[in-house]
Amino acid sequence: MFESLRVPVVAAPMAGGPSTPELVTSVVRAGGFGFLAGGYLTAATLADQIHKTRELAGETFGVNLFVPGVRSLVDVTSYADRLRGEADRYGVTLGAGRWDDDGYAAKLDLVVERRVPVVSFTFGTPLAADIERLHEARVTVVVTVTTPDEAREAAAAGADVLCVQGFEAGGHRAVFTDDASTDGGGPLLGLLSAIRLIGGETDLPLVAAGGLVHGADVAAVLSAGAVAAQLGTAFLRADEAGTNGTYRAALDAGGRATAITRAFSGRPARGMENRFLRENSAGAPAAYPQLNNITKPVRAAATAAGDPEAVSLWAGQTYPLSGSGPAGEIVAQLADEAREAASAAARRFG
Repeated sequence: MFESLRVPVVAAPMAGGPSTPELVTSVVRAGGFGFLAGGYLTAATLADQIHKTRELAGETFGVNLFVPGVRSLVDVTSYADRLRGEADRYGVTLGAGRWDDDGYAAKLDLVVERRVPVVSFTFGTPLAADIERLHEARVTVVVTVTTPDEAREAAAAGADVLCVQGFEAGGHRAVFTDDASTDGGGPLLGLLSAIRLIGGETDLPLVAAGGLVHGADVAAVLSAGAVAAQLGTAFLRADEAGTNGTYRAALDAGGRATAITRAFSGRPARGMENRFLRENSAGAPAAYPQLNNITKPVRAAATAAGDPEAVSLWAGQTYPLSGSGPAGEIVAQLADEAREAASAAARRFG
């Protein structure tokens, strides 16, 4: 699937709004590949998006699902108490700190029933039996990994492709464990090399992800052994993206460093620094999705108010270099830049 792309660029799944059927379609029409983000959607809403994408883009698309983690027993009461002032600031009530599985079973049934061409997974490896169901429906299975050990686990379970996520990536780290002692993985190019070293154990195609916003980045990961580059931040400001106005304005303004935090969701995720991140990262418990559910009303109210200081502004380390405009033009520019970078390298070593 990915090896045959005219342009080896994949629009990453970006849950919470940015990924849309229109974005996927524009990337596909430009020669790339695109994922819908199934996270946080109901099965019914995801079904509608699959239908629309199939009508517009044909069979060159995929869906990403969150693998449910083990139900955390961490007490989130004290953290919620810390956030009462945030709730008062925006005139809302904090959400319930409950655990849920994001409707995983229903969405898995849906992608099997609809025979979605490619299904990728984040936060873990699905059960081998679930992968077998997908294979029986002729679905290509991609598992996102952040370490060689995760790569081994995904390969053993039957994954067809590994999406290798470096720590430069924006949004949630795809780490399999919710262990508070680690954010998982390391720099993308080093991680690609490490996984190639165990190639005999995981001889699978690799899609590279993590802070890639320029064609030279695409050329670099292809040279490092990937069959395609997956970009999310590069498409956040695309015309077809569903990125909300408050988020777009913060991306446009730039000037913020990025950091990895658990403050918004309970899972490590990279975003632009703002007041909420700075004040609440220390001591935020490893409890996903409980924290995500607690902070949701605050994030929604801040977004509606146009205030970026309490919004999860997920972005990769290199977000200031990302472009804007039609997604197809972004893909075309990436392709031109990648060819130029590859030609320059060939001249230097020719």
